[in-house]
Amino acid sequence: MGSALQGRERRKLRIRSNVSGTTERPRLTVFRSLKHIYAQVIDDTEGKTLAHVSTLSKDLKGPADEAAKKDAATLVGKAIAAQLKAKGITKVVFDRNGYMYHGRIKALADGAREAGLEF
Repeated sequence: MGSALQGRERRKLRIRSNVSGTTERPRLTVFRSLKHIYAQVIDDTEGKTLAHVSTLSKDLKGPADEAAKKDAATLVGKAIAAQLKAKGITKVVFDRNGYMYHGRIKALADGAREAGLEF
């Protein structure tokens, strides 16, 4: 029962033991569902979410619905980078949240890098 999910949870814990967001370099974490992709930036020292974007966000809802899932992930990456640049944050730590770094996760990261975010 749910061995794939258990494996992701194990990987997630292993990653989180090394990856932590600070005020200077907050943590960009992603969550992937079957239809949507979500990204949020967290300052772990204060325990606060600094920014969040998903394919369900108002400004992305139309374009993301029409795009393929990978293209929608790139749009989310660019949008989260734009939100962070507006707050003066250019460097983040990428937390893939136990997912393999390819497909939509990689597309989101590449979109954020294109928009000027440094990992």
